[in-house]
Amino acid sequence: QVQLVESGGGLAQPGGSLRLSCVASGFTFSNYAMNWARQAPGKGLEWVSGIDSDGSVTYYADSVKGRFTISRDNAKNTLYLQMSSLKPEDTALYACGKGLYSDYGKNEYDGWGRGTPVTVSS
Repeated sequence: QVQLVESGGGLAQPGGSLRLSCVASGFTFSNYAMNWARQAPGKGLEWVSGIDSDGSVTYYADSVKGRFTISRDNAKNTLYLQMSSLKPEDTALYACGKGLYSDYGKNEYDGWGRGTPVTVSS
């Protein structure tokens, strides 16, 4: 059974930084691409970033490119999202999701965690 547990969210000031973590269990983490997505209050799910199973290739939504960095530690079964230059519009519930294959694929998801809230406000 896929289990994904996010942490690291909280309150940040505009221009600040946060690092999110996602610990995975119930599957062979190193075999699958992983993703981050977010849902702002009153809005739908927005894909944020993806990474291939070995961490060699990363993908970003235009809205976060150059500000967010996705990475993974397969020895620790952990996915990360380093968020910098945060903006109020980054406020959302952030969740990690398992991919279907080792290579990242658009809209190829197989389960999401419950998420960790991020609020960007002065």
